[in-house]
Amino acid sequence: MTAREAELVTDTPSVTHQYETGKVGCSETNVFVMGTEDTASANGVAATYHESENERVLTFRTGDRQVAVAQNTDGYAMVKVRDERGERERYYGFDMALDHAGELLGVSPHDLPVPEAAADMGM
Repeated sequence: MTAREAELVTDTPSVTHQYETGKVGCSETNVFVMGTEDTASANGVAATYHESENERVLTFRTGDRQVAVAQNTDGYAMVKVRDERGERERYYGFDMALDHAGELLGVSPHDLPVPEAAADMGM
């Protein structure tokens, strides 16, 4: 792990994070890391955050259920909530998307671990 990667790792007793970096890309207003993966787990829920060229995706798994919260990489679009049946709803606020994700998973939204790299999702 490089010094820069070490700066991006945050470990607390209740949430475990792993951070891997890939290629760095730039837009006019922000810098984002392409191929980034950040994970966290707490309260029986595992969360995986990754970025592709077009989308930022935060996926939650508990038991046999899986729900994803996604946003385009430009960062100004609505946040989409998806499950195995496809897109369920779009929200302006990340908190509202987390509420819906928790509902679909059958857990409190407060029990959903959010990796640090995903904390700024939403409008």
